[in-house]
Amino acid sequence: KYVAVFDPLDGSSNVQAAVATGTIFGIFKQNVECLVDDDDENMDDEATKCLLNALQPGRSLVAAGYCMYSSSTVLVFSLGDGVHGFTLDPRTNEFVLSHDDVRIPERGPYYSFNEGNLHEWDSQVQSYLDSLQGVKGSRYVGSMVADVHRTLLYGGIYGYPADTKNKNGKLRLLYEAAPMSFLVEQAGGRCSDGRRPIMDVVPSSVHQRVP
Repeated sequence: KYVAVFDPLDGSSNVQAAVATGTIFGIFKQNVECLVDDDDENMDDEATKCLLNALQPGRSLVAAGYCMYSSSTVLVFSLGDGVHGFTLDPRTNEFVLSHDDVRIPERGPYYSFNEGNLHEWDSQVQSYLDSLQGVKGSRYVGSMVADVHRTLLYGGIYGYPADTKNKNGKLRLLYEAAPMSFLVEQAGGRCSDGRRPIMDVVPSSVHQRVP
C-alpha cells in the first residue's frame, strides 16, 4: 500500500562530537506491490519499475517526519493535517505529546546557513545573507534535523544553497528536502530551490540533489 523513503542518520558527521542527529522519513502511496533488493546496480526491468514508483514529488507525500536524537529524543511528524511533536519518556519508553499543532512564528530571530561556504555561493545569495546581518542572529548546527527543528519552533530561515562545487546543492530531494518541506509547509512555512517550491520538484533519480 505504501512506500517509505528515509535518511537513516542525518548529521552523521557530528556523531563523534555528540551533536544532535536524526532520522528523516517520508511515506508515499505505492502504485504497485513490489520489493527492491539492496543491489540497485544489477536490477532487472521489474525491479527498476518498482524503484521508479518511489520517485514521486513531495506533493504526493501522505506523511513525513523526523526523529531527533539530542538531549531528548523527539519524534515530529505530519499526516497532512498539521505538525505534532512527541518526546520520548525514558521512564515508560513511550512518546508523549509535547508539541501540539506546531506553527512556525511569522518572524523568527535566527537564520541558519553554513557561512563557511559564503564565497562559494552566487552573488544573490551572498547579498541576501548580507541583508540579514544585524537583523537576525546566526545559528547553525550542521544537522538538518536539528536546524529545521529549531526553525519550526522559533521561526527564522534555514538554507543550504548550491555552490561552485555542488551546482545542484547537497540536500537529497527524495528523502531529505521533500519530507522536511512537507513538514515546513504543514507548519505554515515555505520551501524553495530558488526557482520553484521544493514540493513540486519531481525526482529523476533516487539520490537527486536540490539547493
